[in-house]
Amino acid sequence: MSTKGRMFAGCTVALVTPFRDGAVDEQGLRRLVEWQIGQGTPIVSPCGTTGESPTLSHDEHERVIATVIEAAAGRARVMAGTGSNSTAEAIRLTRFAAHAGADAALSVAPYYNRPNQEGLYRHFATIADAVDLPIVLYNIPGRTGRNVEPETVERLARRAQIVAVKEAAGSLDQVSELLARTDLTILSGDDSLTLPMLAIGAEGVVSVIANLVPGEVRAMIDAYTESRVEDARHAHARLFPLARDLLGLAPNPIPVKAALAMLGRCSNEVRLPLCPLDERAADAVRSGLIRCGLLTGSP
Repeated sequence: MSTKGRMFAGCTVALVTPFRDGAVDEQGLRRLVEWQIGQGTPIVSPCGTTGESPTLSHDEHERVIATVIEAAAGRARVMAGTGSNSTAEAIRLTRFAAHAGADAALSVAPYYNRPNQEGLYRHFATIADAVDLPIVLYNIPGRTGRNVEPETVERLARRAQIVAVKEAAGSLDQVSELLARTDLTILSGDDSLTLPMLAIGAEGVVSVIANLVPGEVRAMIDAYTESRVEDARHAHARLFPLARDLLGLAPNPIPVKAALAMLGRCSNEVRLPLCPLDERAADAVRSGLIRCGLLTGSP
């Protein structure tokens, strides 16, 4: 059991950023936050991968964070995405999130410039030293081109501000090593691996599919932590096809935005270079929603 970052255990929703006619739909964003709070979601995370942070302007990035904090109004914690491949930019965004009232910063590994392990260590350590806010490291090498190795995380875990890791490398061996080397709270970054990661010691997830079914994701985690393992397995079996369908058809968040649009919760609009699903893929999402009982009709 971890001793750092326990307040971020459980289910965190990786929020989409709704757009309308090319602009951030702030009212739509507020409605999404309100819906999540009504569903009992304890933590929301704007401006991550699912929130299309790479295509947000600096002003939009800050406004999305501020809007989510205002909408949550203390009823849910906010883990604001503040990562960048520029250390100075990551510090600026993290300082903004702290000033706006975020409860934590989700800091992704630098992308594109692919620093070595010493560079990764110095990047995160510099952010942690510059800002008085809990930091959740975000390791997603499939997006960034560089894995944050367990040895590097072990060094970073000595800093008080670094409290957790969102681990999306897809390796249970790596999760096991992180748990052996650190006292950080480990969060799944892959919905399909949440239950396996819980089984070896992780304590929650930053979830994409919780945009659609936050209560079911939370119920699976609760079942496992309450030693109702068979209930957790059944929940995993129900959620797995949804996670597979959403994440396998196109890059995140294209499919989950399509699903939210079908459910009438926000537009399916994404920003280039992402583009909406074609008709065949959209039909697959619709069929998945029907099979899960989220839409009526014939799959």
